[in-house]
This record gives sequence, C-alpha cells and structure tokens, in this order.
Amino acid sequence: MLTENRLKMYLAEFIGTLVLVFMGCGSAVFLGVSTGGGHLAVALAFGLSIVAMAYLIGNISGCHINPAVSLAMYLRKKLELFDFCGYVVAQILGAIAGASLIKWMLVFKTVDLTGALGANGIANAGGVRGSLLIEILLTFIFVIVILGVTSDSNKSNIAGIVIGLTLTFVHIIGIPLTGTSVNPARSIGPAIFAGGAALKDLWVFVLGPLVGSTLAYLVFSLIKPQEVVAKRKK
Repeated sequence: MLTENRLKMYLAEFIGTLVLVFMGCGSAVFLGVSTGGGHLAVALAFGLSIVAMAYLIGNISGCHINPAVSLAMYLRKKLELFDFCGYVVAQILGAIAGASLIKWMLVFKTVDLTGALGANGIANAGGVRGSLLIEILLTFIFVIVILGVTSDSNKSNIAGIVIGLTLTFVHIIGIPLTGTSVNPARSIGPAIFAGGAALKDLWVFVLGPLVGSTLAYLVFSLIKPQEVVAKRKK
C-alpha cells in the first residue's frame, strides 16, 4: 500500500540519487578524468555526495540511492519487496533527472570532457568480461562495508562517512577502468542520454553491481559477528 511515509522515503531516494549523479557524473563531465587529479576529484565528488545525502535522508529512507544497496537490504530482510521496487524506481528516476540536469548545463558549457555524459564504458577494462569482473568486485567491497557498518547501531554516527569514503576509494581504482558504476541507477541515467556504446553495454553495469551485491550479502552472512546474530534473534 502506498502510504504517505512510503512516498517520503521514495522521494528521499529520488533526491539522493539525483544529487549523486549530478555531482559525481557532473564533476567528470565538467572537470574531466584524463589526469590523476581528475580521477581523485571525481572520486571525492561521488564519495562526498554519499556523505552529504546520508546525513540528509539517512533517517528517512536509509540513503540507499543505489539499487545494488537496496537489493542487499532486501536480501537481509531490512526492506519489503514493495519498498524494494519503490526504491529502485525512485533511484532510476532520480538518476535520469540528475543526468538531464547535466545535459541541460552543457548548453552553457558545450564541452563534455567525458564524451558520454559520464557514462560507464568497457574499453579500458579488457572488454565485457573484464568490466563485469571489475564491477562485481568493486560493488562487493562497497556493499559489504555498508552491511558491516549498518549492522551495528553503535556505528550509526559514522556510517555516512565510512560509506562515503568507501565509495571514494572504489572510484579511485574503478574510474580509469570502467568509470565506476557499482550502482545500476547511476549507470542508467547517463546512458539513456549518451546512447550508442553506453546504452549497448549498459547491461554490464546493471548486472555486475547486482551480482556483487548478492555476493556481499552471502559472504557477510557467513562472517558477521555473533553479537549481530544475537540481536536479530531477539
């Protein structure tokens, strides 16, 4: 049932994903990523967006702003199926809105330094197989950290910072390889406007993060501390 509270959660996810795509992909579009400094700036833009949004909407929706994260939370039974679907729709729409704002801003700055609106690509990661492997691995690292830091209420005050910094460091290695997705919504938004190879290879950046997220859930289920298990049994 679509309640007022659910609408607020979905709106929060929409806004959070919009900001993530606009700031992260926008920094790549307008700053470029051809140098090490450019890579770091874009990585920080993605990471700091997560930090900011975590403290803005974390208490409203949990600040997933990523279908891969929502999938992990659904698998952990922290999210109902109805809300999982609602979150994913809101995230994709938010990503499209963020990408459309970047597209609009190109009217004022006519050069897109990525050439594809910050969309992901497979060229530098050994093609489809290499890109898929990179996205699975980076998403696994990102999501398992999220599961760990959000499983302990004592860490709630620092969760946003830890998650943001983790997203930053996976971008540092991932940007020169695939542009770093680890987030299907982040990939869908720019690809819709970029078209061409970005749209053709989009499935890699949807499937890879979802597989990585599922593996993160499975591994975390095996290694999670006993006290976390005990809390869930109460």
